Amino acid sequence: MSELTRSQSLFLRHEFAIRRVHSLLGIVPLGLYMCIHLTTNASLLSGTATFQRAVFYIHSLGAALPIVEWGGIFFPLLFHAILGVWIIKTGRSNLGNYQFTGNKRYVWQRWTGLIAFVFLMVHVLHLHGWFHVGPWLAVMKPLGFANFYPYNAASSLALAMDRFIWGFWPAFYLIGVLATVYHLANGLWTAGITWGLWISPAAQQRATKVCVVFGVVLAVIGTSAWWAAVRPGPEEIAAARVLEDEMYEAALKTGLVYDMPEKRTSGHSDELVPAEGESVSAD
Repeated sequence: MSELTRSQSLFLRHEFAIRRVHSLLGIVPLGLYMCIHLTTNASLLSGTATFQRAVFYIHSLGAALPIVEWGGIFFPLLFHAILGVWIIKTGRSNLGNYQFTGNKRYVWQRWTGLIAFVFLMVHVLHLHGWFHVGPWLAVMKPLGFANFYPYNAASSLALAMDRFIWGFWPAFYLIGVLATVYHLANGLWTAGITWGLWISPAAQQRATKVCVVFGVVLAVIGTSAWWAAVRPGPEEIAAARVLEDEMYEAALKTGLVYDMPEKRTSGHSDELVPAEGESVSAD
């Protein structure tokens, strides 16, 4: 028996549980976190102070933050993504459940899932770095990854979007965000079928309307977050840096944040703010 045949046999024996675990993780915690994450980033449109304050509150968890990140986000993300690829590779077609909507949504769900998988893996590496360990970061930072400094949130985010070949990261993030939004919105609809919430044609039509509205709203929030990150120029980045440092000193005095220099841009020679008309992008 081939490896693929054995995988298919395992999938068929446990298909009921596998599909439900997969769909549940896609909604909670991943879908919920995505909504919060995009909304938080979109708050940058309200100004540096609003965004930085939100990031301070997140990082006020201190040493508990990595536990929350890995337990509530990264492990579920990896599990959901790997399981999704496995379902695509070994699972039976589920087109019979889509008889009232057509097959294009099913195909797009798979493709956007693959795009979202690549996007999220690279996104976390690009900004977060995945692992905050000295030897790992010593390799990743020269390669242009692990660029986000939480205590200088807006300025380091804007600089990260301007690195590499100009236009690459903005385009990459826009495509990735929109694909992920579609995958979540359409995934809510497919999850409803998986859990037996809407089976009849009328129920599926009502669910479609709700999921479309949800997807459009989240796409607007997502593109707002994207624009807030790619829009700032050198002068705005420099002004944001000054304000962030002032807010850090105040937050440190009130105990909102911990004294963790590694979360600040100061002292990192690779994080210079470009002068007006200059760019940190590669030619």
